[in-house]
Amino acid sequence: MTPTTDLTVKIVLNEQDNPSGKLADAELHFTAGPLEGLKLIGFVVWARRGATGYHVTFPARQYPVKGERRSFALLRPRVDGTSTNGVRDLILQAYAEAEAAGV
Repeated sequence: MTPTTDLTVKIVLNEQDNPSGKLADAELHFTAGPLEGLKLIGFVVWARRGATGYHVTFPARQYPVKGERRSFALLRPRVDGTSTNGVRDLILQAYAEAEAAGV
């Protein structure tokens, strides 16, 4: 787990490689403030297809529209589209630490 001021990132490594490319699940555990004692689940660390490095997907819900599946992110930026980068970086840092420790 990687602590920050108000949250901890918990990494659960995917040992079965199912689905292909999925490396780990990540959870945000809130440790202070009004969200203390809660966790936000649904983050996933993936291996990039055809490239080196990792990709993080955020929690989302799917819904049908005229037979087509669409989704919307549950954690979204209020204004600046790059505001999710901090969370993504925390998750990738925690994943690197968990991978190095073999957790």
